Amino acid sequence: MTAVELELRRVYGAYPTGVTAVAGLVDGRPVGIAASSFVPVSLNPPLVSVCVAHTSSTWPSLRGLRRIGISVLGAHQEEVGRRLGARGGDRFAGVAWRSTADGSVLIEGAAAWFDCTIEQEVRSGDHDIVVFRVRDLDASADIAPLVFHASAFRRLRETCRTDGAQRAARIRRR
Repeated sequence: MTAVELELRRVYGAYPTGVTAVAGLVDGRPVGIAASSFVPVSLNPPLVSVCVAHTSSTWPSLRGLRRIGISVLGAHQEEVGRRLGARGGDRFAGVAWRSTADGSVLIEGAAAWFDCTIEQEVRSGDHDIVVFRVRDLDASADIAPLVFHASAFRRLRETCRTDGAQRAARIRRR
């Protein structure tokens, strides 16, 4: 990597993102990648997107599938994120997952999931922006998401509500 690319990576890393698993069944086996570039795009029609590096050796196997699952990993699923982000090996070894009738692979215990079809791919720089149409979805409000920040997996800590309540109490006491 060049010095400019390293600096971009460092500064981009200042923005925390969720971690998703993008996966589907290929020849009856789960195939997937980790993506921290997940973005909700549109409510009508329901669209989401991820960015996939041109160097991905897995995306070519996924792009032709009828359906692809996107799972928003929970804070307890750091190891799943590491496995899916690894190059090579059995990325699904020890990972609890299920598939839909149409072949989407969804990670069990995820904070949210989307069953999708590919709507559009846009070549952009060294990545493709892949826009997915959401066909089905669900979320679990009691599962905190896994966060990627400054090149490390992190967990959210609920301080805003607590700090706000404490601050309000101090103001009332004055």
